Amino acid sequence: PSDPSASQSQSAGQNAGQTSNTAVAEPVIAAEGAALLNASTGKLLFSKNGDTKFYPASITKLMTALLVLENCQLGDTVTFSRTATENLESGAVSLKLTEGDKLTVEQCLYGLLLKSANDVANGLAEKVSGSVSGFAGLMNQKAAALGCTGTHFVNPNGLNDSNHYTTPYDMALIARAAFQNDTLRKIDTTLSY
Repeated sequence: PSDPSASQSQSAGQNAGQTSNTAVAEPVIAAEGAALLNASTGKLLFSKNGDTKFYPASITKLMTALLVLENCQLGDTVTFSRTATENLESGAVSLKLTEGDKLTVEQCLYGLLLKSANDVANGLAEKVSGSVSGFAGLMNQKAAALGCTGTHFVNPNGLNDSNHYTTPYDMALIARAAFQNDTLRKIDTTLSY
């Protein structure tokens, strides 16, 4: 014979947030790779090809924005060089900046994160490190400091390069660090600028 009060107690405990033994189905992810972290603890919750190297494309700009915010003031001026504005793939997204144009770091970050402007990424890299290659070195140092082991950056914008790659897990580590920055979150969640 079962005890009805024990059954009610168990049911009430489950409703109060205690863990039940019900299995949760693994999500169906269309992407080739994915990683989901608990943003508070950094614990890996789900992974699909999480350690496989992929080209990160424009999500590279999260690392760029994070490093810019760590190394510049929002009111600093970025003066665009010919190299920053002209060394882009055909059809690459840009703000159509030309040599000598000036924007604040804050304006640049809006162009970087909302428009995904590659000329802005180059200009910001030059502002921080003097060159795109110098900034890529800084990106790789930061990635290593965040615990990334399958990442190598060669540019601040994510334009195609066989030596520019990351893994879903590493990108989750980078995104976690980026979204801990209040200014980055504010800019990245702005709907228009």
